[in-house]
Amino acid sequence: MAEIKIAASVRTEFGKGAARRARRAGLVPAVIYGHGAETKHVTLPGHELLLALRTKNVLISLDVEGTTELVIPKDVQRDVLKGFIKHADLLTVVRGEKVTVEVQVLTEGELAPGGNLLEHVLNALPVETEATHIPESVTVSVEGLEAGAQILARDIPLPQGTTLAIEEDAVVLQVLSAQAEVAEAGEGAEGTEAAEA
Repeated sequence: MAEIKIAASVRTEFGKGAARRARRAGLVPAVIYGHGAETKHVTLPGHELLLALRTKNVLISLDVEGTTELVIPKDVQRDVLKGFIKHADLLTVVRGEKVTVEVQVLTEGELAPGGNLLEHVLNALPVETEATHIPESVTVSVEGLEAGAQILARDIPLPQGTTLAIEEDAVVLQVLSAQAEVAEAGEGAEGTEAAEA
């Protein structure tokens, strides 16, 4: 995983008014914490941060006025309507240290014929991995799986140095029968009509 470099400035003003002024200037208020160090309040260039966050679990090398901090995003607050970033919590990490993150689960291959449906019970898989080698995603094959089949956490191949941070027998994906879904929906509708009569 590549590191993205972003320059940050130490924040000296606090409160809602100061945060609004920073956002009007295209900056995002952020907090850096972790490793028992004192919390740092900074502002980051909004556009650069938005681009960096397109990569899930991105590793960011922050230049905080001459000091380099290696961080990963822990919590990002966005404006519900406009989508811009309002605030970010960034966790300090050290090279070689393990962190727990969620990685996206991707699938490849085709299910067995017959109108089967693939349900993602978990869209992201909790894993423990080295902070500087966080996988962007993990991929599992669903080729030829039939209704009733399940893929458990332990069935998903993980990159070297990455381990599960969830029970091994947790269901991640399962294959449903489309016909069963339709039948259940039909029975539910009939039951509702009977209750209304």
